[in-house]
Amino acid sequence: MSDANKNRPSIEVAAGVVFKNKRLLITRRKKNDYLGGFWEFPGGKRKSNETFEECLKRELMEELGIEVNVGELLWSMTHNYPDIRVHLRFFFCSNIKGEPKPIGCDAVEWITREQLSEYKFPEADAMLVDLLYSLPKLWEKASQ
Repeated sequence: MSDANKNRPSIEVAAGVVFKNKRLLITRRKKNDYLGGFWEFPGGKRKSNETFEECLKRELMEELGIEVNVGELLWSMTHNYPDIRVHLRFFFCSNIKGEPKPIGCDAVEWITREQLSEYKFPEADAMLVDLLYSLPKLWEKASQ
């Protein structure tokens, strides 16, 4: 790891891969937030006293007003932005209670696999977007 990467602030983030009726839930970051205007998988920063799963449940309630069951870990990665290092864990979520509302974001969308390329995601999410696109059977199974 380079010295620049060692000195870069670091955060841990839990994000949800939430399917309903073969559609994927994505949210748009507020314009004035870091990476504002980009679409992302809903979630947020982990507090030091919580697990990634607890973080994700809390963030989805705060940001979207929904309750979910957090399932298996789908993808884990670290991405270095110019000014921050982000450690991301993406979890499958199920049994949604409530309808997502844009409380802590600008917009909420349920999209199909074919629509993935129409949305601009941050660099850190790009590999997961590619992975999800490459797994059409996952989308077929994803119905609740």
